[in-house]
Amino acid sequence: MNKLRQDDEVIVITGKDKGKRGTISRIIGNDKLIVAGVNMVKRHTRPNPNLGQAGGIIEKEAPLHISNIAIFNATENKPDRVGIEVLEDGAKKRIFKSNGQDID
Repeated sequence: MNKLRQDDEVIVITGKDKGKRGTISRIIGNDKLIVAGVNMVKRHTRPNPNLGQAGGIIEKEAPLHISNIAIFNATENKPDRVGIEVLEDGAKKRIFKSNGQDID
């Protein structure tokens, strides 16, 4: 079970965008993810008439390493860690480590 999932609200805890919040828009592999509106980079692209793409400078999100991200706990208004709790029937659920509340 992954501790972070798509559409989780996260906060950047280190790097040039430290303190910025956003939601996870895509997970790449096991250790990288893209957060909406965070880690914006400029890419110089060539036009591609076959695909109908115009050339120029495009600003887009770059991947961040999962270790630089923490889930945002709205009740405590700070970043938190994720724990996994196994229920009696064998199902797993994600909880905040600081106060034990359910994430989902």
